[in-house]
Amino acid sequence: MRTEARSPAGEAATQVILALFRANGRLLAAGDRLTADEGLTSARWQVIGAIALADRALTVPQIARRMGLTRQSVHATVNRLVRDGLTELAPNTDHRRSQLVRLTERGRAKYSVIDRRQAEWVNRLAGKIGRSDLETAGRVIDELSRRLEANERQGSDEEGRRESFE
Repeated sequence: MRTEARSPAGEAATQVILALFRANGRLLAAGDRLTADEGLTSARWQVIGAIALADRALTVPQIARRMGLTRQSVHATVNRLVRDGLTELAPNTDHRRSQLVRLTERGRAKYSVIDRRQAEWVNRLAGKIGRSDLETAGRVIDELSRRLEANERQGSDEEGRRESFE
């Protein structure tokens, strides 16, 4: 039951958000299938992928921000990856309490195998969807993410939420 009318843009945004919810579940399941042979999950792949794509060691908060995850979930995942020998922790000269997370040789090798598998998969998935359509979708999703992040920084008061989207 709806209590407040949505603007046409608000209704369209709602449809995009609902589609993203559905896609998220399917993407996580597909990621689990893509990584299963390497003994990983989507969650672990997200973390090693963030480090691999950064091409440098990152802190847990940096990984969390890049992937839109909580620090607590990234911290738990990093601990499992360290235990499994896929990542290692290194001192951070900029912040003693926030160690750097870097891939081990074993972690890089697993990421490389999964990356090749993902390339084949995503090429099939993209199929006949036009590149410009995919780029537009990416820009819209990035903008929604940016606005959501700004809203989180504003706090939870109603006025702050309204202003951050204008």
